[in-house]
Amino acid sequence: MTSTLEQKESAQANGAALPVVPGDCPEPTEGFLGPGGTGVEVVVLESRANAKGVREEDALLENGSQSNESDDTSTDRGPEPASPLKETSFSIGLQVLFPFLLAGFGTVAAGMVLDIVQHWDVFKQVTEVFILVPALLGLKGNLEMTLASRLSTAANIGQIDTPKELWKMITGNMALIQVQATVVGFLASIAAVVFGWIPDGHFSMDHAVLLCASSVATAFIASLVLGMIMIGVIVGSKKMGINPDNVATPIAASLGDLITLALLSGISWGLYKELESKVYVNPLVCAFFLSLLPIWIVIARRNSATREVLYSGWEPVIVAMAISSVGGLILDRTVSDPNFAGMAVFTPVINGVGGNLVAVQASRISTYLHMSGEPGDSPEPAPRRCPNPCSTFCSSDVNSRSARVLFLLVVPGHLVFLYTIHSMQGGHTTLTLIFIMFYMTAALLQVLILLYIADWMVHWMWGRHLDPDNFSIPYLTALGDLIGTGLLALSFHVLWLIGDRDSDVGD
Repeated sequence: MTSTLEQKESAQANGAALPVVPGDCPEPTEGFLGPGGTGVEVVVLESRANAKGVREEDALLENGSQSNESDDTSTDRGPEPASPLKETSFSIGLQVLFPFLLAGFGTVAAGMVLDIVQHWDVFKQVTEVFILVPALLGLKGNLEMTLASRLSTAANIGQIDTPKELWKMITGNMALIQVQATVVGFLASIAAVVFGWIPDGHFSMDHAVLLCASSVATAFIASLVLGMIMIGVIVGSKKMGINPDNVATPIAASLGDLITLALLSGISWGLYKELESKVYVNPLVCAFFLSLLPIWIVIARRNSATREVLYSGWEPVIVAMAISSVGGLILDRTVSDPNFAGMAVFTPVINGVGGNLVAVQASRISTYLHMSGEPGDSPEPAPRRCPNPCSTFCSSDVNSRSARVLFLLVVPGHLVFLYTIHSMQGGHTTLTLIFIMFYMTAALLQVLILLYIADWMVHWMWGRHLDPDNFSIPYLTALGDLIGTGLLALSFHVLWLIGDRDSDVGD
């Protein structure tokens, strides 16, 4: 009897004591019966680690019950938030609408800024600065929107619920995007120097260093500012009960274009003025930001949440920059023709809207998959390698519902943005009915293609053990730039060929 009590006390100290009475076991054996067939108490020993895990799981499930989560307690991943899976079309549209309009007005403002600064001396004398514009504006898709998607997923699956987890996620991700921004800014400046040198055969070392300093400084400061804004938006959204997937990426896009273009214009203008009297300033600026790289690399490597991305996340960032540069080449060749000069002010809008909407959808699908496990796991339903377009847009699935909502925002959103541009007397094109029809056709086709590609790409990456939060959005936003610019250029060419002189294209 003493031995039994000691075992019981030991079991209660380390794990749990579970009584077993007759009937608990289908075929009771002799070892489980006392004298006379009476039941005895069998002590089941559990390790302290397992007991701790059970207690932590119970606490998480208790928190999850506050949001009417299911009663399944078989998982130790913590509570799965109900909002992304139980949202209605109205709630999705309501949450997306405001940040979508804010993002659109941000792209309109960026277009108006570009229309003004193109007449500055630095843009006239160092024309390669124009080549930096699409690559640096694309950083919002490569870095900030990817950061927003990554943090939104972490918020939805409960990885930043405690202050310690939140601080760890913030420091690692901020260091990571500083590394990526510095490297991409440096590579973009090299590409601008090469693309500017090939047509003329003229190379200026002063201009090359100016481009490097302007590009690296712009990328670093813009990523730092936008990263801090994204963290505030996601933490605030979580506290207010709003799905961060619906608001974070559009806000990143809305501020990204405007802030980046304003910084590029101001920094390049200031460094150009210093170039005349203090030649050493540009090399010092470039060397300063490059010298910070080892610090950010060390911080990102020490964080388990960003270590993998630091090693494997370069391919989408660099490839996306190359894709955006092709779109920039199309823009450069088109607006250089006086007949199509009016295209410049509309390009940031159509590209920005398409990129914003597809980023929201990719972030939502990624969050949905993360609730089923880790990349490569087989969620329910199983990942689709080549989805049917009808299942992407017409099924009752929550991601199909959000795709329909996002697609329906295209026409009213672009009408508002076109009216804003017209009211501010931007561009060189009169808004005739036929111009609006061609423009809307291009915008709808762009978003339709992007939403379908997002559905395929996110599931395909998930099946290949790649985290879509880190890999999908750079590709999708870069494709948005390329498809949007190409379709818009085609629309302007067709309008010119059919003789829509009332729209004053190119005046």
